[in-house]
Amino acid sequence: MTPDPSVWVTVLAGGAGHRFWPLSTPDRPKQLLPLASSRPLIVDTVERVRGFVAPGRLRILAGEELVAPIRAATGLGGEAFLVESRARGTGPVLARAALEAVRRDPGAVMISLHSDHLIDPVRPFREALRAAAEIARRERLLITIGVPPDRPETGYGYIRPGTPLRAPDGHRAYRVDAFVEKPGSAAAARYVSEGYRWNSGIFVWPARTFLAELESCAPGIARALPRLERGDSAAFFDEVPRISVDEAVLERSARVACVEATFRWDDVGSWESFARNRPADERGNVCDGEVHLSGASGNVAIAGAGRLALFGVDDLLVVRTGDVTLVMPRSESPRLKRYLRELPERLLRQDAGRDAGADDR
Repeated sequence: MTPDPSVWVTVLAGGAGHRFWPLSTPDRPKQLLPLASSRPLIVDTVERVRGFVAPGRLRILAGEELVAPIRAATGLGGEAFLVESRARGTGPVLARAALEAVRRDPGAVMISLHSDHLIDPVRPFREALRAAAEIARRERLLITIGVPPDRPETGYGYIRPGTPLRAPDGHRAYRVDAFVEKPGSAAAARYVSEGYRWNSGIFVWPARTFLAELESCAPGIARALPRLERGDSAAFFDEVPRISVDEAVLERSARVACVEATFRWDDVGSWESFARNRPADERGNVCDGEVHLSGASGNVAIAGAGRLALFGVDDLLVVRTGDVTLVMPRSESPRLKRYLRELPERLLRQDAGRDAGADDR
């Protein structure tokens, strides 16, 4: 595809990724690990849009401590980074990215991506983004990419489709009637049967339209924008509330629409998502590294360092790194982040050993 010169891509690359501990640590968060392919997640994300977005129109949003390792992994220059002085959620950082895009290009259409998604194949992903950009520009709408669900998932937000919109050939688009955040299992099953879509967190909108919606939907962010205009990003992040863009704008705006995904999508957000996207053996075990099994089934076993042997056990998550071994029931893995609050800091920041998916097995 020939790049559209008015399209700007922002990649949300902050966060520590605690749900992948002990491989992921504050010093080496999940976006720097090869959890979806043989490359770090952030590299996969950047490569998906390389050539799709014009040079100089890609921005990585991350904390200062991640700039150097992400630059080393991706080869991007320092001008590609917008640094968060304080973690304040996706609402404020996307406001900052929109303001910068408008300064450089008043007609900018902004695409927001997360650094921890699995997307395949790339071509229909790019085609969906291009379709969303066309509709967003024409209708002055805030667009999310909606994913047809293949299971009741309690960890995702859902979209209720509304009035259809005119879309390029091969694509479906519609207004969004409602957002539902992380429902219980019964409600999730009902939403799947009623035709709801997962909210992928991939957003496309004219930057000026997004800034206008901030005025009416998120005044706490809008009031702080003059600080950015004066070049004081630290004061901006000090003043704004900590809030997601979904809560700040999308759940409140009347200008939200959806373009349906025609590609495979998964949020690589937990050990269960890792297992879902890796091959399992005949007894349902998902392994990485040197792992020996006997009489074991339904386990996720990651030997990030050394070797593991699992005998006669079922449905465990076992992760070994250079300094720490994690053992827990797979059913408890969604609560890993909560358990980590009880962990001493020295263990949380341990040496993670070699990468998952590395070749030195």
